[in-house]
Amino acid sequence: MSQESGARTLISQAQLRRGKSRFVYWTLLTLVVLGFTLAFVGPLYWMVTGALKTGQEIAQTPPTLWPNEPDFSNYTNAWSNLNLAKLLFNTFYYAAGAVLFQLVLDTAAAYALSKLRPILGNVILGAMLATLMIPAIVLVVPQYVTVIDLPFAHVNMLDSPFAIWLPLVANAFNIFLLKRFFDSIPDELMAAAQVDGAGPLRTLWSIILPMSRPILGVVSIFAVTYVWKDFLWPKLVMPSPETRTVSVGIYAFSGGSSMNEIVAASVIAAIPTVVIFLIFQRNIMSGLTAGSVKG
Repeated sequence: MSQESGARTLISQAQLRRGKSRFVYWTLLTLVVLGFTLAFVGPLYWMVTGALKTGQEIAQTPPTLWPNEPDFSNYTNAWSNLNLAKLLFNTFYYAAGAVLFQLVLDTAAAYALSKLRPILGNVILGAMLATLMIPAIVLVVPQYVTVIDLPFAHVNMLDSPFAIWLPLVANAFNIFLLKRFFDSIPDELMAAAQVDGAGPLRTLWSIILPMSRPILGVVSIFAVTYVWKDFLWPKLVMPSPETRTVSVGIYAFSGGSSMNEIVAASVIAAIPTVVIFLIFQRNIMSGLTAGSVKG
């Protein structure tokens, strides 16, 4: 690896200056970048342009790269015919609840494992991480049995938002992510808070959480995107049309609506997640202790 100008690269500048090395390097790099760009942007482009086509044009072979006669009424028809306002509201509601529950309970669990260090804490953490090795589809049946008859309480939670919120709380990956972040916070700050008379809860609220805004933003984005894109679990636990999420609602109407309206509804459903990412992307990797200690 090259260490010229303080940078480490796969190919040194001296090698790039030899013969055709520069041409081969930039050609391969350009092809790789273009390939990944087409792989990620291609489906999005087809979805956005397909929403502007007629039903016959979107189904024709070979497909057209651009609509012959763009029809923006597909979006308005999809909004009204598929009742997207209700579906989006339901999904926003479920996503907001998932964020709240995960931020409160997963943060508390990670804080306890990282800073309070309870007895058998490492064993508990190891058991939680072991669940990450289990395929998610395997857990669907036991989770569904739990939802239809909650142990001890014997409550049926079908068509209840808690059927979505409670399984998301037990998220071993988010707890591990938060714990690793909390581990990097200096213990000296905790000791200083204890000297000032702050208890564990006050320390969490006044010191740990303000320093943890980047990782809390990551967990929030994970929670929102998971609820937004999930299909199988909401379809099982939200059978009523009034409680469907946007992905389940679009699927339910796919049999009786035209394909261009379904594609237009998919575009509308994807917009909120894109907006959320654009808003929070700058905050995800912000500094660990930026602004945490002043004066």
